[in-house]
Amino acid sequence: MKSAQLQVASRKRWMRLIPLVFITYSLAYLDRANYGFGVAGGMGEDLNITAGVSSFLAALFFLGYFFFQVPGAHYAEKKSAKKLIFWSLILWGGLATLTGMATSVEWLYPIRFMLGVVESAVMPAMLVFLSHWFLKEERSRANTFLILGNPVTVLWMSILSGYLLKAFDWRWLFIIEGLPAVLWAFIWYKLVNDRPKDAKWLTDQEKKNMESVLQEEQAALKPVKDYREAFKSKQVIVLSIQYFTWSIGVYGFVMWLPSIIKKASHMDIVATGWLSSGPYLLAVISMLTLSYFSDKTLNRKTFVWTSLLVGAFAFFGSFMIGTSNFWLSYALLVIAGGAMYAPYGPFFAIIPEILPRNVAGGAMALINSMGALGSFVGAYFVGYLNGLTGGPGASYIFMAGSLLISALLTLTVKKPVVASVEQREVVSS
Repeated sequence: MKSAQLQVASRKRWMRLIPLVFITYSLAYLDRANYGFGVAGGMGEDLNITAGVSSFLAALFFLGYFFFQVPGAHYAEKKSAKKLIFWSLILWGGLATLTGMATSVEWLYPIRFMLGVVESAVMPAMLVFLSHWFLKEERSRANTFLILGNPVTVLWMSILSGYLLKAFDWRWLFIIEGLPAVLWAFIWYKLVNDRPKDAKWLTDQEKKNMESVLQEEQAALKPVKDYREAFKSKQVIVLSIQYFTWSIGVYGFVMWLPSIIKKASHMDIVATGWLSSGPYLLAVISMLTLSYFSDKTLNRKTFVWTSLLVGAFAFFGSFMIGTSNFWLSYALLVIAGGAMYAPYGPFFAIIPEILPRNVAGGAMALINSMGALGSFVGAYFVGYLNGLTGGPGASYIFMAGSLLISALLTLTVKKPVVASVEQREVVSS
């Protein structure tokens, strides 16, 4: 009876929560990633932004993003992820809209920094939220649908932004793409509950069974006293450095791909938008595929390091080809982008499987904050190297090296604790 109830509850959870989570994170990513299109679409010329300042502004978001990761995760675990994300939606939508109203570059410094601060709590809060609702054998896929908002958003944003820039200008780009987050905040708050026990759309028996299985998973983990003890864990330290180097490649790529393609292809902004969407289409397919097999095998590490290694080789291959063959170089960039995104779901399933709930959220936040620093480095130095050398070759080597280091660090991570046979039978039956 318990397993039948759990199956019914599982269908309800996936159908109700995953679309809400996906749309929410999609809107967050929309408002952080459209900066590259604003620059390519005329913002730099209108506000007299130099190449160096443009790189710094792109990176400044991630400096703000670094600061409130751990406090956000702590609040989400102890208080409410629902409320934290509600206010974050309103504030980041407002700040994104203000970007389109900036009359000088000086306005962009506080706006970009505060946008990072406001969004910093969203990712760890979402990971905590999902850990309260999804079981071990589901978590890689649940995480993937969360982070899938990233490449899917950039995919359609790349196309939409090209048309918006052609029809209007960069100011309306930020205004039109910022307002939906404010409106969505109220839908999120109305439809989401922090934990199964609070959900009116589950029966009492379904709530009881869900809470029981989640507690059994926690009982199988070695107790960890507090954040201080968790943060000193070798596993957490290695994963933090690994995510730092991984994020260098991802956000160096995301922030500057439109500018790189526009300059190399000599095409207009609409064509640039279509070409920029290519890597993210592959990312969607690869993320869904890897997360499925990761949950089936519970082998997280292999899926992570192999994907990052493919990304490193693809960047290096694009560097070797250079400007001699645009389409072959572009194809390798598509592979690099897809490979970098593919293992997010398995990666963020590792920590809840090696640390108990009282510290897992904080550990994921620490890792994500180190990723923010890596994103700052990637966004700044890729733009700086492109401006310094007049081409993307040096930045390809920089991103390839970062992904190679990340892949090697992943190999040193110990295998997470495997759930007991009894637990697997409850979930799979």
